[in-house]
Amino acid sequence: MKTKKPSEVSNQLPKTTIFISNLSEDVWPFIKNMSDPIERKNEIEENAYLADRDLFSLAQESRIILITPKKVSKPFLDYFKNLFNIKKVDILVPNNHTGEICKDILKDKKIIEKIIKLANSSNRINLTPYSTSLQFLELVNFLNKKGLKVHTPESPAEEDAWTVNFFGSKSGIRQLAQQSAREEPDLYMPNGYICMGIEDAARIAAKKYVKENGVVLKTNKGHSGAGVLIFRPNELSKNYQKAEKEILRILKLDSYWEKFPIIIESLININPKIAGGFPSVEFKIQKNGRVDFLYFCGMRVTKEGVFKGMEVNDNVISDRIETQIMDTGFYVGEKYAQAGYRGYFDIDFVASKNGKIFTTESNVRRTGGTHVFHMASKLFGREFLYNTFILSTNLYSFSDKRKYNFKSLKKVLSPILYDKKKKEGIIIVSENLLELNKLAYVIFGKTKKRALEIEDKMQKLL
Repeated sequence: MKTKKPSEVSNQLPKTTIFISNLSEDVWPFIKNMSDPIERKNEIEENAYLADRDLFSLAQESRIILITPKKVSKPFLDYFKNLFNIKKVDILVPNNHTGEICKDILKDKKIIEKIIKLANSSNRINLTPYSTSLQFLELVNFLNKKGLKVHTPESPAEEDAWTVNFFGSKSGIRQLAQQSAREEPDLYMPNGYICMGIEDAARIAAKKYVKENGVVLKTNKGHSGAGVLIFRPNELSKNYQKAEKEILRILKLDSYWEKFPIIIESLININPKIAGGFPSVEFKIQKNGRVDFLYFCGMRVTKEGVFKGMEVNDNVISDRIETQIMDTGFYVGEKYAQAGYRGYFDIDFVASKNGKIFTTESNVRRTGGTHVFHMASKLFGREFLYNTFILSTNLYSFSDKRKYNFKSLKKVLSPILYDKKKKEGIIIVSENLLELNKLAYVIFGKTKKRALEIEDKMQKLL
């Protein structure tokens, strides 16, 4: 077999990577089945406004081309480029915004022409999505038919793309846990059932609530707390018929409960002393199938079960818990890799007061913390878990009705903005989200105490 020269090999590799911020496509079947059109529109818009955060998940890249549903201002781009010493950033925005950005790209001749031009004479290009959605695969197939050789370094092959929705669903990870009980005894989930139909779900949930004084219901693949119902002690009647009737009433409010499998689980008595009660670990499966550990964290979760952000540092989780969730994560990653999945994924857990660590779900895509990993790696190196304490929040709502733009927010937060020399401070990771009177940020501090001081100062300044 003839050995190729280095120059011949390099000429065959894609020269340009385009990142597509397709947050809504990850849960599009769920979004389109929301009964309330206003709620559905708000969900799509919030994802679109948060999309400029994906810039920060590219902090380790030297050349960035981002396709996003909303424009990004020059001041915000300059702020990003200065923080991470990146010189070249291009933002492409489709003319139409529906929530299905890959379909919007297909209908935008100028962006298609731009992609073809970026592929240059080699006709090779990398496409990287937030999530490998069906819409993304449709775009890839279209470009291949146009004569391009499209590489997808963070996506499974088309025949393995089922792994995204299957393992990324509440029922999929539960099936994996049940099948793996002998091989990986630490991979266990809260006691529960999978069923179809809201009548059966209400009956099962009511019985569990009356017996256990608590119950959790989840649609198969919800988003940001939507599609999760948590009933705690004294929130429902202890009378079975009354509890069933109330649960059924709530399930009828949104049609997605009828469309997808419903998971009914025992309510876990959370131990907040262990990673705030919600440990998590993130990995990446490379194209060759290698499973790489990225970081572990404690998730910041609201009472309603909505993910807010993270605490990231080596001291967030004890050595014993770290070993357990890492072992579980590598085991799951190997199963995903064997099934053909490629790209990012995480495993979320809940720590109970009885000492058990339960697996709750897996996000089979980039996550709400992937940008934090890349920011920390760029600023502090791959040993960032030991070099800084990180706090992140993706949706902080301002307490008053004052509207901030990026310029005025920078001015207000100037005393605590990230300082490259001190290697401490707050980084604003979305400008567009300010339109919704919300803030996404990441704080770096030398210690947990210092990071919390910066966050407290932020709240006072705002």
